[in-house]
Amino acid sequence: MKLGRLVKVDLREQWKKEDTDFTPWLAKEENIELLGETIGIELEVQGQEENVGPFRADILCIDTANNHFVLIENQLEKTDHTHLGQLMTYAAGLASMIFYSKL
Repeated sequence: MKLGRLVKVDLREQWKKEDTDFTPWLAKEENIELLGETIGIELEVQGQEENVGPFRADILCIDTANNHFVLIENQLEKTDHTHLGQLMTYAAGLASMIFYSKL
């Protein structure tokens, strides 16, 4: 087993914009698989920046164990009520499970 070190990085140096930089990175198969392993869900990406009413969900996945929707809403900055409200809207619209990734 090879162990690595966690290194603190400036997220905005790595990903300038959430929708065009971070979301596509997280939605890559190897990254979404690692996220799924970490939270104990088998995830399969269905789409990025999916329209849900007047909003756009960052990543829409399917939990392949039970075919339920899983929404991932990214936020690289301080949390706020706007994103929570959007998640509630998405969940109501899609009857989905919510996963909120805040880095």
